[in-house]
Amino acid sequence: MHHRPHGLDKRQFLHSGLAFAATLGWGSPALAQTTPRPLLHIGVTQIVSHAALNADQKGFEAALAIAGFREGVNLRYLRHNANGSLAQAQSIAALLVREQVDLIHSIATPTTQAVVQATRSIPIVFSSITDPQGAGIVPPSIARGQASGTNVTGVSDLWPVLLQLETYAKMVPHAKQWGTIYNPTEPNSITHIRAMRAAAQQLGLRLIEVPIEHSNEVGAAAGSLVGKVQAFTITSDNTTVANLEALVAVANRHRIPLFTGDINSVARGVVAAYGLDYFLIGYAAGQKAILVLKGIPVGNIAWEPTEKFSLVLNLRAAKRQGVHISPALLQKADKVLE
Repeated sequence: MHHRPHGLDKRQFLHSGLAFAATLGWGSPALAQTTPRPLLHIGVTQIVSHAALNADQKGFEAALAIAGFREGVNLRYLRHNANGSLAQAQSIAALLVREQVDLIHSIATPTTQAVVQATRSIPIVFSSITDPQGAGIVPPSIARGQASGTNVTGVSDLWPVLLQLETYAKMVPHAKQWGTIYNPTEPNSITHIRAMRAAAQQLGLRLIEVPIEHSNEVGAAAGSLVGKVQAFTITSDNTTVANLEALVAVANRHRIPLFTGDINSVARGVVAAYGLDYFLIGYAAGQKAILVLKGIPVGNIAWEPTEKFSLVLNLRAAKRQGVHISPALLQKADKVLE
């Protein structure tokens, strides 16, 4: 457990004229340089490591650094990864509570559920959560854009599923059977899978689903879809994305186009994604954390979705998987990887 200097309460510290004087405009810079300052401790709990969630944390830290909350200067991160384990997520939550961290950044639904259950006093800023209300993270009566009145706020990542699938279907008009892999224990995946089913029905497509429990099952699940589908689409499923390379290998070998909804995964071998930049999600969450660190009660800070979507194309993956990218689509793309 970390220890702060005796006689200086965290809230008193945050409101005093001794902290972050030059950057935040509080107090005297000279005084700030000569007065010992305790480090703020921010706990980070992430369900699994993959490009999107890693970008989320990078965005969070970038926002804080720009605001003057810099690691090793006036802040320390206690970073933890649950490696896809719900039990480990709960253990991490308990550890952060014992450490009496000043704020928790929880990335993804299971880790946020764990910390919400573990503490009602430590401020929690979540990110990369599809349905905070349905997951019990914010009260169902608290709509997006509203403050929860609890110790929780954050940024959600609900995808525009119908628009995504419609975009991808236009790129491979011959594909009528679409395969997807997901972990049914992830609440975010269930929300998106339901939306995908509705979207597929509306577009006259057939969605073939393969449920998995662990990321090491991704390759076998993808293999089971060969010969049954003409395209793959992956939703906001952390278990699958954590081992996306196994799916990419199958897609390349059998020339089955692969699409996903987070743009951070495109460079890993996906043809295209019309979706979210998770660095920006983390950055938005970081801006909410800054308000908390400046003394605004977390319960007064509204949670909200991220609504900026981008189209990213991977020409090398498209060639390997037999997809022709039209000049018109290239012009529409926000980013093209070659």
